[in-house]
Amino acid sequence: MRQALLTMLEMQHRMNSRVHEDWNAQGFEWYRAVWIECGELMDHYGYKWWKKQAPEMEQVKLEVIDIWHFGMSALFEEHDGPEQVADRILQQLDGYEPSGTGLREATEALALDSLATHSFSARCFWDLMAAIELDFDALYRAYVGKNVLNFFRQDHGYKEGSYTKTWKGREDNEHLVELADNLDSHADDYADQLYQALGRRYTECCG
Repeated sequence: MRQALLTMLEMQHRMNSRVHEDWNAQGFEWYRAVWIECGELMDHYGYKWWKKQAPEMEQVKLEVIDIWHFGMSALFEEHDGPEQVADRILQQLDGYEPSGTGLREATEALALDSLATHSFSARCFWDLMAAIELDFDALYRAYVGKNVLNFFRQDHGYKEGSYTKTWKGREDNEHLVELADNLDSHADDYADQLYQALGRRYTECCG
């Protein structure tokens, strides 16, 4: 688990460094992004008792992955490296047992903690994962895939507007899921393999 955490934290550090090379000394309010994403998650799941609502669980899971992006970032302190943050997460999770709360309650608990501490609680997040039956391996695969796709888009002209998001009638995230299913997510170079597979598919479809 520690190695998977390190991989995700290193990837998040690289992505944040694209925004600012010394990003974790800037005092960015990552906690604010966490609780706002919690609100967006709640909207996808549904909370309006006065109208018919069907939970959009795929969107809920995507919001959980976005929260994890911001949550990891919030746990970096000035001059921290991924190793220190990984150890901090593991310390928070030491002896963890799921609280058994429902999704709405787990989401609210995470948002409240972020507002109160201006940080991020791995334990509250794990309760949220449990509420949607998302295990750590699934979190890892989904996070790495989204991160790799974000880097791929940036490297291929997303910011400049030259990137093609639809490849032969299918969005790039659909190709991502298909390619990821054919790779070993436990391989040390899983992220590199996925990036290269995207590159080959992109060249075939759009090159």
